[in-house]
Amino acid sequence: MTATVQHTPDTRLQQDFRAAMGNVAGGVVVATTQDERGPHGTTVSAFTSLSIEPPMVLVALDVRSSLLDRLGVGSPLGVNVLAAHQDQVALRFATKGHDRFADVGWSSDHGAPALDDRHAWIAGRVARLVEGGDHVVVLVDVVHAAAGEQAPLTYWQRTFGTHHAF
Repeated sequence: MTATVQHTPDTRLQQDFRAAMGNVAGGVVVATTQDERGPHGTTVSAFTSLSIEPPMVLVALDVRSSLLDRLGVGSPLGVNVLAAHQDQVALRFATKGHDRFADVGWSSDHGAPALDDRHAWIAGRVARLVEGGDHVVVLVDVVHAAAGEQAPLTYWQRTFGTHHAF
C-alpha cells in the first residue's frame, strides 16, 4: 500500500531548496523523441545514470512538459549531453513557442533525434513513468551510448560553464 503525503507549501523551504540545488553543478541535457508529428525535445535539469546492469538512466520532466505528452512506455528517448559550446542550443530547447529544431543539426539515432556536436549521446526506450511532485521521472532502458571528445556544458548557480580537469 502506498500512502500519499499531503504537502503544505512552504515558500521559504522552496527558496532554500532552490538555492541549495543551484549550488550543485550538473551537465546540461536536451531530451528528445520523435513520432508521427516529428522531432520534439526540451532542455532538462534533472538527468543521471541509474543502473549499469541493465544500463538505465533517468530524466525528470515537469508535469507540464510538452515532451512528456509524447512519451509512453516503449517510446524512444534520446539524451543529448551538450558540449561546452552549445549554450545557445540549451536556451533554444528551453524556450517555448518556436520550432526548436530549426537551424539545429541533428539526425535520427535509434528512433530519437541526436543533436550534432554533442558531448555524449544516450539512446533508449521509456521503461516506466513515475510521478514525483511537480515532475515525472522517466526511467529509460539504454539501447545505445556514445561518448564524445569535447568538454561538457555545465550549469551552476543559473550560469552555463564547463569543466576543466586539474
